[in-house]
Amino acid sequence: MTTPTRVCFQLQVAPALLDEYIQRHTPVWPEMLAEIAASGRRNYSLYLGSGGMLIGYYETDDDEAARAYLAASPIAARWEAQMQRFFVGLQGRPDQAAAPLTEVFHLEDQLAAAPSDP
Repeated sequence: MTTPTRVCFQLQVAPALLDEYIQRHTPVWPEMLAEIAASGRRNYSLYLGSGGMLIGYYETDDDEAARAYLAASPIAARWEAQMQRFFVGLQGRPDQAAAPLTEVFHLEDQLAAAPSDP
């Protein structure tokens, strides 16, 4: 069984556009949801913090292939073109330009690596 890659990223939503950003995700276009799933991304969540800090998380078996799939998708390109204006200081499509955060702790990995109690 392949261990999924966990990907977490941070973006900054322009504070003046927060309400509209939330509205655009309630719900996301059905065809965009299908493209995300077809790319191999799953367990995908977005979390919005104070001041427009956005944290995203998803799992995938091959993040490079998922990114390439979405980069070639006309549906994803159309969605991202509409979403781009919401983000502060971002160059390029949000689904391609968001830099992943470094994972420093994962409970299941550490439990699996811990010695068993005698």
